[in-house]
Amino acid sequence: MLLFFTLGLLIHFVFFASIFDIYFTSPLVHGMTPQFTPLPPPARRLVLFVADGLRADALYELDENGNSRAPFIRNIIMHEGSWGISHTRVPTESRPGHVALIAGFYEDVSAVAKGWKENPVEFDSLFNESKYTWSWGSPDILPMFAKGASGDHVYTYSYDAKREDFGAQDATKLDTWVFDNVKDFFHHARNNQSLFSKINEEKIVFFLHLLGIDTNGHAHRPSSRDYKHNIKKVDDGVKEIVSMFNHFYGNDGKTTFIFTSDHGMTDWGSHGAGHPSETLTPLVTWGAGIKYPQRVSAQQFDDAFLKEWRLENWKRLDVNQADIAPLMTSLIGVPFPLNSVGILPVDYLNNTDLFKAESMFTNAVQILEQFKVKMTQKKEVTLPFLFTPFKLLSDSKQFNILRKARSYIKHRKFDEVVSLCKELIHLALKGLSYYHTYDRFFLGVNVVIGFVGWISYASLLIIKSHSNLIKGVSKEVKKPSHLLPCSFVAIGILVAFFLLIQACPWTYYVYGLLPLPIWYAVLREFQVIQDLVVSVLTYPLSHFVGYLLAFTLGIEVLVLSFFYRYMLTAGLTAFAAWPFLTRLWTRAKMTSLSWTFFSLLLAVFPLMPVVGRKPDISLVMGAGLLVLLLSLCVVTSLMKRKDSFIKEELLVHLLQVLSTVLSMYVVYSTQSSLLRKQGLPLMNQIISWATLASSLVVPLLSSPVLFQRLFSILLSLMSTYLLLSTGYEALFPLVLSCLMFVWINIEQETLQQSGVCCKQKLTSIQFSYNTDITQFRQLYLDDIRRAFFLVFFLVTAFFGTGNIASINSFDLASVYCFLTVFSPFMMGALMMWKILIPFVLVMCAFEAVQLTTQLSSKSLFLIVLVISDIMALHFFFLVKDYGSWLDIGTRTLTMNGACRTGSCSGISHYVIVMSMTIFLVFLNGLAQLLTTKKLRLCGKPKSHFM
Repeated sequence: MLLFFTLGLLIHFVFFASIFDIYFTSPLVHGMTPQFTPLPPPARRLVLFVADGLRADALYELDENGNSRAPFIRNIIMHEGSWGISHTRVPTESRPGHVALIAGFYEDVSAVAKGWKENPVEFDSLFNESKYTWSWGSPDILPMFAKGASGDHVYTYSYDAKREDFGAQDATKLDTWVFDNVKDFFHHARNNQSLFSKINEEKIVFFLHLLGIDTNGHAHRPSSRDYKHNIKKVDDGVKEIVSMFNHFYGNDGKTTFIFTSDHGMTDWGSHGAGHPSETLTPLVTWGAGIKYPQRVSAQQFDDAFLKEWRLENWKRLDVNQADIAPLMTSLIGVPFPLNSVGILPVDYLNNTDLFKAESMFTNAVQILEQFKVKMTQKKEVTLPFLFTPFKLLSDSKQFNILRKARSYIKHRKFDEVVSLCKELIHLALKGLSYYHTYDRFFLGVNVVIGFVGWISYASLLIIKSHSNLIKGVSKEVKKPSHLLPCSFVAIGILVAFFLLIQACPWTYYVYGLLPLPIWYAVLREFQVIQDLVVSVLTYPLSHFVGYLLAFTLGIEVLVLSFFYRYMLTAGLTAFAAWPFLTRLWTRAKMTSLSWTFFSLLLAVFPLMPVVGRKPDISLVMGAGLLVLLLSLCVVTSLMKRKDSFIKEELLVHLLQVLSTVLSMYVVYSTQSSLLRKQGLPLMNQIISWATLASSLVVPLLSSPVLFQRLFSILLSLMSTYLLLSTGYEALFPLVLSCLMFVWINIEQETLQQSGVCCKQKLTSIQFSYNTDITQFRQLYLDDIRRAFFLVFFLVTAFFGTGNIASINSFDLASVYCFLTVFSPFMMGALMMWKILIPFVLVMCAFEAVQLTTQLSSKSLFLIVLVISDIMALHFFFLVKDYGSWLDIGTRTLTMNGACRTGSCSGISHYVIVMSMTIFLVFLNGLAQLLTTKKLRLCGKPKSHFM
C-alpha cells in the first residue's frame, strides 16, 4: 500500500505539471532579424513615467470640487498631447505590466515562480534596443531589464528594498526619491563631460518608475486621502521633470514624454485579476512626434467614462498595453523589440503619412518574422506527413501581402498600407498561437487517458481490497497471459520511437508513456471488472441509478462551488436537512439540532463578500473573545476532574489562553500603530512569529484524549488565525470547528444506527499512533458519503471566506502583524498558511471520524482521491489561455459579482484540486502528528486514568 501511495503521488505530480507544459509554456522565440523604420524618427530621446498601481479613473476624474487631482497631466490632455486608456491583461502585476509596456509581449506564467522579479526566459526590450537607458525606481522592477540587456548600456538607480514598507509614515517618499535623483543626475551631468555627451546622444530612454501610489493603495486603499494625495505629488513631480528636460535641452522639441501605469487597483487595495479597476490604466503622451489634442463633438465607447471625467470633447485613443512598446520604438527610431506582439497605434503619431505607413510595415514584418521562426522550429521537429501548416498565412500569401503593401507605399496609398499591415499582423499572431499550441491536442489526450486510467485503477482497488461488493461472486483466478504485458511493451516502444524521431522534449516521453503502465495495471484486474459487472447486474436497477445520480450530483455541486460560492451555501443547507431525512432525528435529537444549527451558521460565510470589505478589527476581537469564553468552559471542566494530568493539562490550556490574549492585543495595537503611520512595532512582530512557531508544538503537550486534543489544536491555530485576520473571517474556523465536533458525534450515531459498531464516549477515546489493524472494517456505501463530506468540507475550508482562485482576493493587510515590508514569497507563504489552517482543522476532525467509525484511513483516502481526480478532470477540460493569461487563473468579478469574461474557470481551479489531492497526503500526516504525538513538559512518564 505504501508503494501504491508513493506511485500515486508521483503520478499526480505529473498530472499537476502537465497543465503548464500543455497550456503555459513560454511563447517566445529567438533568431529573428531586428526591424526598424527606415525614416528619421521625430524624437531623439524618450521619457517614460510609470505610476505603479495608478487607476485610470483616479487620474482622469475630477474631485468633489470639480478640480483635477493631476492638473498638469490634465492640461497636457487638453492643450499639448494625446490620451486614452491602456488595457492591461491578467495577471495585473507589476512585472507582467512592465514587460508588456517595455518589451511588447505578455508575460508567460513561468515568471511567477521567481516572484515576478527575475527573467525565466530572456527577451528583447526597448531598453535593450536603445543606445542608452537610465532608469530610477524600485529594486523589484529595474534589474530585470538591465539583466536582460546585451552590453552595458542600461543603467539603474534604485532605493533600498526596505523603503517599500506598507506601514511607513509616507510612501510618497518613494516617488520623491526618484524625482530628486533624476534632478541630481542632470545636475551632475553638467560637470561630467562623458555623461553629458551620452545624454545628448539620440535613441536614448529615461525611465522613472514611481511606486508610491501602489504602496499607498495597498496600505490605505485607492479611496484614501493618501492615495489621492500621492497622485497630486506625482503630478507635481512630473511637471518639474518635464520643465527640467525642456530647460536642459534648450526646448529643442526632440523629447517625447509617455505617462502611464503598469496596472490599476481594486477598491480594496489589491491587484492581480481582471476587474476593470485593475485592467484600465491611463495613457498620456506629448512632445516630439505626438499628435496635439483633437477636439471632437461625439465619441462612441461602450462605457460612460468620458462624461464622468468631463473629457467627452477630447479624442480618446485606447490601446492594448503591449501596443505602447512599438509606439515608443517608432518615436525614437530604434528596432522594434524582437518578441513584441504590440500593434503600432498610428493615431498617436504626428508625422507624415509615409512615416506612419513605413512604421506600420516594419511592425508587420517584425511580427511576421516571429511567425516564420516559430513555423520553421515546429516543421523541423515534425514528421513531414504529420505536419499541417497554418493555411491562412501560406508563403505565397505572405509574399503577396508584402508585395502589395510595398506597391501601395510606392503609389502613396498610405491608408491602404496601414489596413493591409494590420491584417497581416492579425494573421501572423493567429499563426503564432497555432504553432505554439500545435502539440496541445496530443499532450491533452495522453493526460486524459492517464487520468481516466488512474481513476479506474483506484476504483478497482477500493472494490477489490476494501469492500465486500465482489466477495460473493469471485471466481477462480486465472493465470495471467503473457500477451498483455508483451502488447503494452510493444506499444511503449512504438510511442518512444515516434517521440524520438521528432526530437520531442523529455516531458513528452513522460506524458506519452505514463498511461501504459496505468492501463496495464487496470487490465490486470480484469477478473475484478468481471465480478463487478456481475455484482452490479444483480443489484436493483432503480437503486443503482439513484446512487449514480446522487454521486454525479454531488460531484457537480463541488465543481460548481468553484465558480459560484453560493453552491457551498446550498450544499450546507442540504447537509442541515440530512438528519431529518433519516432516522437520526429520532435517535439523537440534540446532536441533530446542533448539526443543523452549525451547518446553517457555516452556510452564511459563502454569502459574505469575498473582497472589497474594509478591515473590521471589532470582529477579530469578537472572535478572540468567543475563543476565550470557550476556553474558560473547558478549563472549568478540567478543574472539576481529579486525575493526575490536571496540572499539566491546565498549564497547557492556560498557555493557549495567554496566546489568544496576546494575539488579540497584537492585532489591536498593530492596527492602531499603522493608522498613526508609526509602522509595525518590533515587539508585536516578535510575538506574532513566536505564536506562529508555537502553534504546531503546543497541542502536542495536551492530552491525547480525542476531545481535548482537538480543542487544543483549535486554540493554537486560532491564535495564529487571529493574527492573519482583518474581519469576519476570524469567526470562520471557530464555526467550522464546532461543526466538525458535531460531525464526529453524528457519524458515531449513523454507525450505531446501521449496527456496524457500538457508540463510544468521546471522553474515553484516545488518539493512538499505533492503531490495531484488526479493528478496521470493510467499506460500505455510507462511507462514500463520509468521503464526500470530507471533500465538501475541504472545499468549504478553501472558499468559505473568499475566492482564492482570484489573485486579488488576497488582502496584504492580513500579514501586517508579521511584516509590512514588501516580500512576495514571505507574504504569500503567510497567506497560504491562513488558507491551510481551516484545512488542517478539517483533516484533524477527519482523523477522529476515522477513529470513531473504525475505518482505515487508506480506504477512505482512496475514495477521496477518486472524487478529487474526477473534479480535476472537469477543470482540465475547462482551462483556457486564449487572449492573455486571460483570467486563466481566476473567476473574474465585476462590481455586481458576475463573471466578466467567458473564461470563468481555469488553471487555478485545476491547480487547487490537484494541490488538494497532493497535499492531502502531507496534511494527513500533519493531522496524524498533531492528534497522536505526545510531548511532555517533564521527563517523567505518567499514566492516564479514565
